[in-house]
Amino acid sequence: MDRTDLQQLSKDELIEMVLRLQRPAKDSRTSSKPPSTDKKEKRVNSRPGGAKPGHEPHNRVLADFADMFRDHEPTACKRCGHAFSGDDTMVLAGAYDEIDIPAIRPHVTRHRRFSCHCPQCGTTTKATAPAVATATPFGPGIHALAIYLKSFHALSYERLSGVFMDIFGLHASEGAIMNMFARSRPSFQATAQAAKASLRAARVVASDETGVRIEGTNAQHWVFHCKDAVVHQPDYSRAARVVHETMGGHVPEVWISDRYSAQQSHGHRHQTCLAHLARDTAFALEHGEDDLPLRFQLWFGRVFDFARAISTFAASTVASKKRKFDKQLAGLLCAPTSCDLAQKLQAKIGRARDQLLTFCDYPGEVDVTNNTSERKLRPWVIQRKVTNGYRAMWAAQAEADVRTTVDTARLKGANPFQVIASVLA
Repeated sequence: MDRTDLQQLSKDELIEMVLRLQRPAKDSRTSSKPPSTDKKEKRVNSRPGGAKPGHEPHNRVLADFADMFRDHEPTACKRCGHAFSGDDTMVLAGAYDEIDIPAIRPHVTRHRRFSCHCPQCGTTTKATAPAVATATPFGPGIHALAIYLKSFHALSYERLSGVFMDIFGLHASEGAIMNMFARSRPSFQATAQAAKASLRAARVVASDETGVRIEGTNAQHWVFHCKDAVVHQPDYSRAARVVHETMGGHVPEVWISDRYSAQQSHGHRHQTCLAHLARDTAFALEHGEDDLPLRFQLWFGRVFDFARAISTFAASTVASKKRKFDKQLAGLLCAPTSCDLAQKLQAKIGRARDQLLTFCDYPGEVDVTNNTSERKLRPWVIQRKVTNGYRAMWAAQAEADVRTTVDTARLKGANPFQVIASVLA
């Protein structure tokens, strides 16, 4: 827009333009932007860290097993100086653990292959070569540790090579570590396919996606999960095609996601993430000129409170509450307002109206937000910041299969490293 265009605008249009330009940018509190994008001055005024007043301290409990005991017994009475003997009764007054890790070194098994010269016919016969002669010298424990540190602690191949040398005194080149991932890939592909099979039979499915770098281009990392499985899927596309391919034609009863169009219409019914709309409401309330966003905020607050305790209510109470919420929402959507932010908020919430209270029909099964999906994507965001992505799609897919395997097992409380070790055993 140049000077000529501005001169043609009316006074009211110019005022509205200036007011719009003066509005602050959205932050993590008023939108879906991550906290890391907030300006520094916003974080300076945040709540202080540390324990809150009244917080009960938690001390480390004693280990279940002790490898060594060192007893400390008094030798003499601190009052009269009487010397204690072995016949005096000692009572345990306290127990404390001193924890340390001994020096770690690789366990090396050297396979020696012998030959023997036959004295009868003169033929020299060699023993059958062991598998290690034509395969990797690194065992499943080293493979498991490398995959765990790479996938769950965002260590690059270079840093992993340094860890193995500095801590274990083991030389493992970056190429050797990369080959560990390639060699282990079939094992995790099998467990990932089992998780995908569970997903394709689920009644309720949630999804989300985030950006990653693969082969130097912008790509996407998708996550799909249900109560029995978590499936990670990298792809160059953010389109609905990824959902169709992952679900293999299965249509769940309810789909949970944000308002992104590619994640719509994949279930018979849909539950929109109310947290996203609540953040939009907070932005409109802070920068708008009407009290309508406040009324929406109060409505969302009541819905969140109800959702947290929905499993404690009878079916008739849930149905009654749903009708009440829907009636209140109808009044808010048709309330008159002259604030453009409030009007946009009304339009956005109105388009999702039939997806806001779906959770009421599935008490305890359907979450009111998509926060679980976002938490499962967070490690990939950290990975993107630390490593700047993947050089090849196979590497991204291999790590996604590892995450699929581990995150699915963690639904039942499994230990990540032990899961990886058991797959590779």
